[in-house]
Amino acid sequence: MVRKGLIAAAAAAAAVGTYDVLQRRHSLLRNYPVVGHLRYLMETIRPEMQQYFIERDYDGMPYDRDTRSTVYERAKGTADQDPFGTELNVYAPGYEFFVHSVAPRPVPEQAPRVSIGGPGCTQPYDMALLNVSAMSFGSLSAQAILALNRGAAAGGFAHDTGEGGISSYHLEHGGDLVWEIGTGYFGCRTPDGGFDEKEFARKAAGETVRCVSLKLSQGAKPGMGGVLPGAKVNAEIAEVREVPQGETVVSPGYHRVFHTPRELIRFIGRMRELAGGKPAGFKLCVGSRRDVLSICRAMVEEDITPDFIVVDGAEGGTGAAPMEFADHVGMPLTEGLGIVHNALVGVGLRDRVRIGASGKVATGSDIVKRLIHGADYTNAARAMMFAVGCIQSQRCHTNKCPVGVATQDPRRAHALDVEDKYQRVHRYQAATVSSAMKIMASMGVDDPAQLRPHMLQRRISHHEVASYEELLTWLEPGQLVSGDPLPAEWQRAWETSDPDTFIA
Repeated sequence: MVRKGLIAAAAAAAAVGTYDVLQRRHSLLRNYPVVGHLRYLMETIRPEMQQYFIERDYDGMPYDRDTRSTVYERAKGTADQDPFGTELNVYAPGYEFFVHSVAPRPVPEQAPRVSIGGPGCTQPYDMALLNVSAMSFGSLSAQAILALNRGAAAGGFAHDTGEGGISSYHLEHGGDLVWEIGTGYFGCRTPDGGFDEKEFARKAAGETVRCVSLKLSQGAKPGMGGVLPGAKVNAEIAEVREVPQGETVVSPGYHRVFHTPRELIRFIGRMRELAGGKPAGFKLCVGSRRDVLSICRAMVEEDITPDFIVVDGAEGGTGAAPMEFADHVGMPLTEGLGIVHNALVGVGLRDRVRIGASGKVATGSDIVKRLIHGADYTNAARAMMFAVGCIQSQRCHTNKCPVGVATQDPRRAHALDVEDKYQRVHRYQAATVSSAMKIMASMGVDDPAQLRPHMLQRRISHHEVASYEELLTWLEPGQLVSGDPLPAEWQRAWETSDPDTFIA
């Protein structure tokens, strides 16, 4: 038997070697038949080798081991304490720390909520400090959507649908929904790919739809559309997205419903009307200060404001994107938040618009930092994926997610147990918000509205520290429209902003 096995193995190796020598696609295999395949094998398992055996606890990317472990432990309800002090170099440039108080406050028994709803809103919504960010059914499995939504229902926080439409899995457990509409208008789409007002109004009237949102861009690939290959458009996805089954669907990088800042603001007002007065807003990854100011000018002139703006940072990344877009297009969240917050303050509209922050939010310290940078609440995507079992294998775009989170393969998705994972989502969100409240209490803060930029410090060199009060420019209420002198970077952008064009 052993001899036969050896003969069979030798014959297989000879066949592979012959093929390698004759094929013309890989030079490596022609020069090193059979053994050359080891190179491709090692390349395949490189991410796992890097993650488990090479990277340190605090320097892995996109999320380091410490952050992933914190999410896992909170999701499981186990201890998330670290012994023996920090592993971070607190004297390295980029290190950030909060200014704690010598008179900390008691931690509130109930976490505060943020009321979403401006003057045109008749059905305001109280948003949690941490919510599920936009991830569509199609990019995530049915089981993952069920777990996220049931967790949101149990914890009383919001679940953004992503731009793929509202599926039955978003509705089954009754979690609060933010219905996101993208450039493909999935779920409210005319046969030629336009926006269907009647279908939008019908679905927006759903009891669990609490807010409606227009996606202008996302952090992973701002300004870029998407293509859903026909092979992935099965009957279920075709029904949810209201597209023909088996046909490739293209989401353009631009919207049909507006072409100017003024048209954008008018459309947000129209969305709110069609939704029966529910909060309406938009999401964007900031490109330029001028674009944001042009939108704000339109708000002032039209006297129409969105109820919320979600700022997505360039560090966001659940959507698969070309490396060039992921690495080099779009503004990071800190600067994006600062621009949107200060633009609204500068035109005197900050009290009418709430700001959400989305982009690598995973821990309580992330929440507090984003509130200091100008947000009112936060959304998390990848951290919520960790809570339902994601192991950062980075196979999301291959349909071969090993834990059933980011796949439409029924066999793989079946491994995700909704009953267990929804509880993890609930526990993770509650523990992370609790952590944020504890940090704020240590800073002497009873309410997030009391947070100030000087309460977050950043080391900018080995011997110099500055607060965010110094690192970012903070405008006074109404400063942009009052005629008062402006900082140079704001003066030029304000002078060139135009409510009737996005073109500089």
